[in-house]
Amino acid sequence: MAGASLGARFYQRIKRHPGIIPMIGFICLGMGSAALYLLRLALRSPDVCWDRKNNPEPWNRLSPNDQYKFLAVSTDYKKLKKDRPDF
Repeated sequence: MAGASLGARFYQRIKRHPGIIPMIGFICLGMGSAALYLLRLALRSPDVCWDRKNNPEPWNRLSPNDQYKFLAVSTDYKKLKKDRPDF
């Protein structure tokens, strides 16, 4: 086992202890979900500015009916009216 690669050692450990297979699955699912949520925050959030030359203040370009929250429990964004001035 000293000269075996990391994948071979992992496979041997899984064969010896099959009870850790669900744990590995849930850990991978959690890490994947966290990565996708961070990607969504980076691409969809109005607080993140990737292009400072063409769009220095991206939060000013949002219309009142843009939903940027992940979950809106009681707010219907389609019925909101504009109540702020244009800059």
